[in-house]
Amino acid sequence: MDAFAIARGGLAAAERRFETAASRVARSTADEDVDLGREMVEMIQAKHHFSANLKVIQFADEMYRSLLEIQVR
Repeated sequence: MDAFAIARGGLAAAERRFETAASRVARSTADEDVDLGREMVEMIQAKHHFSANLKVIQFADEMYRSLLEIQVR
């Protein structure tokens, strides 16, 4: 299991979610069926998912650096 690959996939998914919701908001003036509240919640959730995946990458990087330090000693 590669934490970096999983986190990259999560970043891409969060970006797609955010872009989709933002696109719906942008066309909300032409489409009255768009629920702006729901789309804003979706964008906030996507932002949090993006941040969480960044934390996974940071943690994995720190873990691999620590392992390399142990091996060098």
